[in-house]
Amino acid sequence: MSSGFKKIGFLSALILPLLFILGLELGGVWLGAIHLFVFLLIPLMDFWVSKDTRNVPKESVSKEAKAIFYQLITHVWVVVQLGVLFWTCYRLSQESYSLTSWLLLVSGAALVTGGIGITVAHELGHKSRPLDQWFAKVLLMTVGYMHFIIEHNRGHHVHVATPKDPATSREGENFYAFWWRSVSQGYLNAWQLEKERLGKKGSSNWSWSNQMIQFHLITVCFWVISTLVFSLSQSRWVWEVPVFLISQGILAFTLLELVNYLEHYGMSRRLLPNGRYVRVTPMHSWNASQRISNFLLFQLQRHSDHHTFASKPYQILDHHEDSPQLPAGYSAMIIIALFPPLWFKLMNPRLEDWRKKNQSWSIQ
Repeated sequence: MSSGFKKIGFLSALILPLLFILGLELGGVWLGAIHLFVFLLIPLMDFWVSKDTRNVPKESVSKEAKAIFYQLITHVWVVVQLGVLFWTCYRLSQESYSLTSWLLLVSGAALVTGGIGITVAHELGHKSRPLDQWFAKVLLMTVGYMHFIIEHNRGHHVHVATPKDPATSREGENFYAFWWRSVSQGYLNAWQLEKERLGKKGSSNWSWSNQMIQFHLITVCFWVISTLVFSLSQSRWVWEVPVFLISQGILAFTLLELVNYLEHYGMSRRLLPNGRYVRVTPMHSWNASQRISNFLLFQLQRHSDHHTFASKPYQILDHHEDSPQLPAGYSAMIIIALFPPLWFKLMNPRLEDWRKKNQSWSIQ
């Protein structure tokens, strides 16, 4: 695949905000356009278009990794997402919407902020540059999930595929039980990780140095200031703004947890006699090689390589032939995960095959 074609492919993420704004402006059934694109058209294209199992040639890796274009897309997304949210708040302050339209509007916005926005935040949050880190936090602020950058980087990547990781779904655990465990324990873990970090520095847990305190205040300020701006401009209390921002945030991080659920379902690293777990390998994440959804999600579906090399830019992530493979791309698998009997019927046999083939890496 040529570099130019890949660049065009990664621009496909911008289709989502365009469809959402189109639905917002046209109203009615058009509010569902983004849902049909994500959950119907993308799975169909994944099925029709050949899978992408090719990797960037070794001689081109350095050039591709340094290409400004790929970084620019992620930075532009921050502006796009903020623009989508503020324009939606403006429209909500101007017009009345039915309950059905509200549901489509909030869930459609979550597909933008959660489906793509958190994916971009995840990518930027693994970078060392302060600007990338700042952009990641801005994106997470808009969905009220800023602690993710702490728990994911310092918790999930350390404990993935072990009982210590709340973001690793267990065999036989349905998504709804997993959602509560991952959300609640992940939040508490972030507090604990910050407490440990500050303790090493001799700082108090209840100080401004605690990022968890910063994150809470920043998020609340975002909600309050947004509400005040639109309320003052309309000379009325625009209750629709905080309801929208909080609601889309909940759905956005629910999409994140759906992705977490399917990425590591049943994965387990074997505990060694010395009390440590075997190292993380490409065998400990479910992957999907569907070309279209990989473009849309900045190759998030090449998840095993990401866990092996966390700071590796998305454009050079490798496909690993031996990694466990999902039967479909994320768009389709998210829907299946919402129906536990169907999920277990589809995934448990695959999980058992994985265990048989990887006994040296998994719990026996």
